[in-house]
Amino acid sequence: MYMFQSKIGIDLGTANTLVHFPKTGIVINEPTVVAISLDDNRVLAVGQEAKEMLGRTPETIVASRPMRDGVIADYRVTEAMLRYFINKSLGKVRFFRPEVMISVPGGITSTERRAVIDAAVAAGAKSAFVIKETVASAIGAGIPISSASGNLIIDIGGGTTDVAVLSLGGIVNSTSARVAGNKLDAAIIEYVRKKYNLAIGERTAEEIKITIGSALALPEEEVMEIKGRDNITGLPKTVTLSTNEVVEAIQEDLKEMVRAVKAVLQDTPPELASDIIDKGMVMTGGTAMLRNLDHYISQAVGVPCYVAEEPLLCVAKGTGVALDHLDSYKKSILSIK
Repeated sequence: MYMFQSKIGIDLGTANTLVHFPKTGIVINEPTVVAISLDDNRVLAVGQEAKEMLGRTPETIVASRPMRDGVIADYRVTEAMLRYFINKSLGKVRFFRPEVMISVPGGITSTERRAVIDAAVAAGAKSAFVIKETVASAIGAGIPISSASGNLIIDIGGGTTDVAVLSLGGIVNSTSARVAGNKLDAAIIEYVRKKYNLAIGERTAEEIKITIGSALALPEEEVMEIKGRDNITGLPKTVTLSTNEVVEAIQEDLKEMVRAVKAVLQDTPPELASDIIDKGMVMTGGTAMLRNLDHYISQAVGVPCYVAEEPLLCVAKGTGVALDHLDSYKKSILSIK
């Protein structure tokens, strides 16, 4: 169906991978999970199908996330996954090898960047470009980054929180903290283990965060029944968890996110800082959808904070737009092969 498509933008995230076509929009939005058969080292499932297997596989199958903290943890699996997403979006029969733009976290090293490009080319791309997530998310959120005025963007995904001040199409200063959605899930798992002696899996923790999670305590709490394994008896057990318990569980990680935002603001030139106070900070990424996170950051930093429209899709949209207008965004693109 898209066999004539020659440009693809990919948001290769720790938690989700999104594929964007410049004229069509988002065509794929699936979890970054791959299931592999240990017997013959074959990729059995990718994306949503593989996520269903997380924590539920027999000994011969391993379901894992090949991206850790926004960078490639398992090169071979990432390549297989990229090939799957490219084939799925373009069809196996295609007339061109596509040009691919992939977003990467701000703190990525040149070796890690090279690995992303090599994986994309090995997966069937004609050429691969790499763009920093903060720049891509700003473009995707519709922020005019080429203007001579400061914009602060906070991209909170699954693996990293990337904070950057952008002006005249480039990054003035930025930082990347390896704390984001996955860390919040891990904090919830740890909290439930300590308080209730209950072992729960990643998927349950994520469900808790999405359903009843909040960054600030709520006057009217929501509660949720969670099921797991009792660490003392080893038997299944159900407990009831409330919103304010989740708030308590994730406090330390939220403070780390705020520290990253403050660190960037402290190094921002005064003129740009005054622009940011006027316009506020823009938050993108899946974790930006955590209830009250914008109010929490506003209160902690003293600068208004807004969640972009469709925050989960901003980075993917930005990669597609940047690929379609390569000349306009030359400064922001890291490397080409």
